[in-house]
Amino acid sequence: MKVLSHKDAAYARFVKKLNRRAVPGAAGSQVEEIVSSIVSDVQKRGNAAVFEYTEKFDGLRLSAKSLFVSQEEIDEAYAAVDADVKKAVAASRRNIHAFAKRSMRKDWKAKNREGVIVGERFTPYDRVGVYVPGGKAPLVSSALMTAAFGQATGVPEILAATPAGKDGKINPALLYALVESGATEIIKVGGAQAIAAMALGTKSVLPVEKIFGPGNSFVVEAKRQLVGAVSIDLLPGPSEVLIVADKTANAQFIAADMLAQAEHGGDSVIGFATNSKALLNKVEKELEKQAAELSREKYLREVLKNGTFCLLTKSIEEAVEICNAFAPEHLSLVVENEDCWLDQIRTAGAIYVGPLAAVAVGDFLAGPSHTLPTGGSGKSFSGLRADQFQRRASIVRMDQQALQKSLPAVETFSRVEGLDAHGRSVSIRVE
Repeated sequence: MKVLSHKDAAYARFVKKLNRRAVPGAAGSQVEEIVSSIVSDVQKRGNAAVFEYTEKFDGLRLSAKSLFVSQEEIDEAYAAVDADVKKAVAASRRNIHAFAKRSMRKDWKAKNREGVIVGERFTPYDRVGVYVPGGKAPLVSSALMTAAFGQATGVPEILAATPAGKDGKINPALLYALVESGATEIIKVGGAQAIAAMALGTKSVLPVEKIFGPGNSFVVEAKRQLVGAVSIDLLPGPSEVLIVADKTANAQFIAADMLAQAEHGGDSVIGFATNSKALLNKVEKELEKQAAELSREKYLREVLKNGTFCLLTKSIEEAVEICNAFAPEHLSLVVENEDCWLDQIRTAGAIYVGPLAAVAVGDFLAGPSHTLPTGGSGKSFSGLRADQFQRRASIVRMDQQALQKSLPAVETFSRVEGLDAHGRSVSIRVE
């Protein structure tokens, strides 16, 4: 764990590096080349390529028959999932739907100065894909935090992709959550090959119009490379949290939030910035104490060693500046006069305000999606939300009077741009 004070010689250089921006190739040339090869292969060979990569990377041999989750498997999952899980899934979905309904874009219309009726119309996509990572943990909540938003928006076809085990089985709770969140088809495929199959289609998989969901560096790179062939939500990579706190904060709570995000392992990034040396010391001790008590201690230790930083800043103002430069996926803001400081936060995927706002409640239950921008992409992207599942079309209507009032400006633009047919298409209607 890197611990630095504003008085240290290396502090300024380290803080400067925190001013991130997601750029092409950030995953590394090797990842970029591997993904490019996979995407090209899936485009050429379809099912065959998908099956080969699934066997190579996941140890699972698939066929056209076993590619999709069957109704029998769904029935088995529903029977295996206990009542507590079903209750938790229902609670999360209820909050997600309520949040989504409020953030969906609504149709509108108005008259402009010339009397032309203009407006916008929003309709759900016909078919979307959602990716749910497998690996170290069955991310049941990620099924809800992607598919359930499409369900709330009214998307009729939701294709889910998630890797299965070597036995061809998907975790029952994850499978249950996907179906409850509106997944109409589920394929047992992960990695870049899943993104390519959803974007480009194969003999068995119909292509989707937009892809949603988090993933590892290969999944994120596949989404980046396939922009244009398909629309994407954002580029959510490994988990991140930054906690900005002053002397009023509770060290136990801060350490617990840091460890909760470190629990994802891998390339997770965990940050803590405070102007209180006493608090920093307490948090260090709490991290050590709490990590030893948790079941995923091995992953936690790796992230604490390689992906965690703690900064003693000159002031909370400086900590907020670091936050805006870093653009964290999750920000926990635990300070006096919290609303004043909240107004100064410009770049964060999700903001948790106050000592009792546990990030895990947002991860699982609160309503906003936990699929959020990482790696500095929060400077350009927002987190997943309901309106991303909607298409937009502008609407224009006009009567004779509105057309006549519009003619002078149209003729001027036509003359300046040398496009006389444009002007004529209006004047002919007026005449």
